[in-house]
Parts: sequence; C-alpha cells; structure tokens
Amino acid sequence: MRKKEQKIVITFRTTAEAIALEAQCQKEGIPGRLIPVPRQISSGCGLSWSMPVEWEGDMGQWMKERGLCFDKLGEYLI
Repeated sequence: MRKKEQKIVITFRTTAEAIALEAQCQKEGIPGRLIPVPRQISSGCGLSWSMPVEWEGDMGQWMKERGLCFDKLGEYLI
C-alpha cells in the first residue's frame, strides 16, 4: 500500500474545468496531475488536481487571474 502524503487538492464542478486547469498548468510548468477525487472529498465531476504542498504561490489567486474555475481547494492527506 502506498504511503499517504499531504497534497493540495483542487476539485471541479465539470470535467471541462479540470481539463482547462491541467492544460494551463502544463503550459506554465506548474507541478501536479489529474486524479480521481479522493474518498474524503465530494465533487461534481469526479476529477481533481493534485499537487505538492511545497509549491510556492497562491493557487486560488493564480487560477482567478487566468479565469479558471474550481469547486474546492485545500490540503488533504491522500
């Protein structure tokens, strides 16, 4: 069994929102990947973005500046 780690997890209402964030992060070199929504979190589309907590920056503000939408953003042990 894989050891759980603290991660920043972002959930979305739609799959299109999740894919838009993935594309922008890849374009700008932001670390992370799309994953299924962890069990302890509920979300509309079933996809979430997981990234290291060590990333220096305000992800909510970064997304807002780029017009990207999300449902929830927080740190979780996954």
